[in-house]
Amino acid sequence: MPARADYKRETIDAILDEALVAHIGFSVEGVPYVIPTLHARVGDNVYFHGSSASRTVRALATGTNMCLTVTLLDGLVLARSAVHHSVNYRSVVVLGQAKRIAEPEEKMVAIEAFTERLIPGRWEEVRPPSAKELKAIQVLSLPLDEASAKLRTGPPVDDEEDYALDTWAGVVPLETSVGTPIPDGRLAEGTALSAAAGRWAADRSSRT
Repeated sequence: MPARADYKRETIDAILDEALVAHIGFSVEGVPYVIPTLHARVGDNVYFHGSSASRTVRALATGTNMCLTVTLLDGLVLARSAVHHSVNYRSVVVLGQAKRIAEPEEKMVAIEAFTERLIPGRWEEVRPPSAKELKAIQVLSLPLDEASAKLRTGPPVDDEEDYALDTWAGVVPLETSVGTPIPDGRLAEGTALSAAAGRWAADRSSRT
């Protein structure tokens, strides 16, 4: 529905920054693919990455047309009629051609962004990638030159005559819950919980 479109960068950026998983779509020799991936936005570009041996990464590095999408589900919209059931959501579609990042410095920026995207503050707690690891990782950048958001909010929209029906209608909110961090079984004795993970989990738990 065109009325749900939003082309403002602040809307697009906010949705990209909140979503944890993106899907990338492209075609290789006429065969369509849609692949889930982690992503991170830095300024006017969205980064994603994979193994240097990945068929997906190799195909996209050639500059083939692609799209990247994210979707956040906010609620189930239950109407009085079956055909008007829906969901409240926020989504973004980015179209374009990806560029392979060759410079180690920009690769490092992207990998730091991936890490911080998952848990803010985590980059300072972990070992950075080695030169060998950087070589094994392929990072791609997709510009936000052609991007749009679509959103649905609010209650169901029924046919006027259906509002008189004795049928419950409304919205069931959806939220992502965050559990207590589970330590790796091979942690060195006495290793304390990651401060970044603890802060993030406590912050998310307080919102629910």
